Amino acid sequence: MTIKRYQTAQRMSRIVIHNQTVYLCGQVAEDANAGIADQTRTMLDKVDALLQEAGSSREQILSATLYIKDMSMFAEMNAVWDNWVPEGYAPARACVEASMAREELLVEISVIAAVS
Repeated sequence: MTIKRYQTAQRMSRIVIHNQTVYLCGQVAEDANAGIADQTRTMLDKVDALLQEAGSSREQILSATLYIKDMSMFAEMNAVWDNWVPEGYAPARACVEASMAREELLVEISVIAAVS
């Protein structure tokens, strides 16, 4: 059983691969001062980059868990999500309202995907 870890620090690895499955740590927006649409967009850009580094892609996402600061922003976040997910490749997904690690963050995502 081989476990590969990438971009590892004391607290976490940004990517962990085990048995052809990639696990991404929680991703947040590039600019925490932006609105929910921009935070969602840049967060998903980071997911794209990490999936590519791991040998995976959006089409191979198995599961996504989204954490949103306030459910009143759910529709606006979903508009960005819906444009990002390729048609026919929607993963299993959960979205919950949660307190964020930093006050200005509005959304975070954790992703599990298959590796090519």
